[in-house]
Amino acid sequence: MLLAGIARGLSGFGTGMIVAPVASALYGPQVAIVIIVIIDSLPVLPVTLPALKHARWRQVLPVAAGLFVMLPFGIMILKSGDPVLLRWAISLAILVCAGALWSGWTWRGPRNAAVAAGIGGLAGLLGGIASIPGPPVILYWLASGLPAALLRANLLTLFFLSEFLSIGNLWVAGLFEPAPVMLGIVAAPAYFVGLWLGARLYGLGSEATYRRVTFGLIAAAAIMALPATEWFFRGAVALFGS
Repeated sequence: MLLAGIARGLSGFGTGMIVAPVASALYGPQVAIVIIVIIDSLPVLPVTLPALKHARWRQVLPVAAGLFVMLPFGIMILKSGDPVLLRWAISLAILVCAGALWSGWTWRGPRNAAVAAGIGGLAGLLGGIASIPGPPVILYWLASGLPAALLRANLLTLFFLSEFLSIGNLWVAGLFEPAPVMLGIVAAPAYFVGLWLGARLYGLGSEATYRRVTFGLIAAAAIMALPATEWFFRGAVALFGS
């Protein structure tokens, strides 16, 4: 949680892609998304509120509209899907997204409100399944040549809005059970410390450095949480947790 918080504080994204595969391997995908929503709501306020005034709302709102429409469908897939298949899908999707981001690939198609809403819809679907709405939006906004500070502000603003949508949809779906909620509450302080550290570190290094660190953490989390490497992951947890 500490590392996920640092990544989010530095770059504005990375929480879901780091926490989702690890938490899914330990507790299952349905519990993982509740943990992510809890740790990524109130603790992010000190980092997010200053960013709201810098965000370009004309870019954020069409994406948020598409996310609003498709998020419930992603949660439906999460609730009815096979946990092992979902873990494979989550980990592989994160690896593909991280690879695309690392390679520098960006959206080269048209840029208008309809396309932005479509990108938001894909983000909502991924957000509902695994709480990873970021990659499609990042790839889309990077192509517009946004500077790092503005991209960070837009992402923090979008994710702030998506948290409220996620909380409502997860509540309706009946996934806010006592056990995952308590896990999220227990994990929140470490995540908050990571956010604070990441925000303090922001501006001390280059944009490329922030992205390399974040992508490295994302790839490591996704690989460790693949069902095929579960024996290694659980062994490491037992070793360092003993």
